[in-house]
Amino acid sequence: MTDAPRWYRWSGSQLILNIRVVPRSKQDEIAGVHDDCLRVRVAAPPVDGRANTRLVEFLAGEFGVAKGDVTLLAGHTGRRKRVSIAGPKRLPSGIQPAK
Repeated sequence: MTDAPRWYRWSGSQLILNIRVVPRSKQDEIAGVHDDCLRVRVAAPPVDGRANTRLVEFLAGEFGVAKGDVTLLAGHTGRRKRVSIAGPKRLPSGIQPAK
């Protein structure tokens, strides 16, 4: 039996993700899992909350939800963040549906 991934968990219909953001990237993309975090690259700089705003917009698109369904729970000023996604409609590779 393998251990459950530590970079995400389900809380009811809410998906909680541990994310490592790489700002000022060439493009917005999910770049895999590293150190128990989903690595997400965003083109926005980490200035005046722009990287956080772009992260929320990007995740909303990737998971098929409205921007209001993506909540930054922790890590507002750092690269490591915890994000909640309410009722995701799509799941990227590596995430199993809630049971």
